[in-house]
Amino acid sequence: MSGIVCAVRGGAASKPTIRRAVQLAQESGLPIHFLYVVNLDFLSHTSSSRVHTIEEEMREMGEFILLTAQEQAARGGVEAHGVVRDGSVGDQIVALCRETEAQYVVLGRPRHSARPNVFDEERLQRFVERIASQTGAQVVLVGEDVP
Repeated sequence: MSGIVCAVRGGAASKPTIRRAVQLAQESGLPIHFLYVVNLDFLSHTSSSRVHTIEEEMREMGEFILLTAQEQAARGGVEAHGVVRDGSVGDQIVALCRETEAQYVVLGRPRHSARPNVFDEERLQRFVERIASQTGAQVVLVGEDVP
């Protein structure tokens, strides 16, 4: 199997990423594997009994986001699958790329804002290099300027 892995977070920021994955699939004839990762590491220091409930709700939200992405791909005449995983985003992207023998990975470029972001440009570049070296896939970064 071969394809395109497209990691999505949902919301308006994911729209250009999904559009680019669909366009790439149309050009290449490859299926898309949309990926949503539930990562609750930020709750690891919480002793709340609600962590399980939050995880279930985030998983359901991820499934809805993936269904929406799959519908968009279908409208473009593209085969698409949705995958929800738990854990580290980077580890799950690498794992799915290996499982699908992905030729491409489509990622959204984090927005630049006054708030500190998870990825500054240097960390983003290291993340991209890690994915490319561990999977052999070509990483396609989609910025906000993509229509």
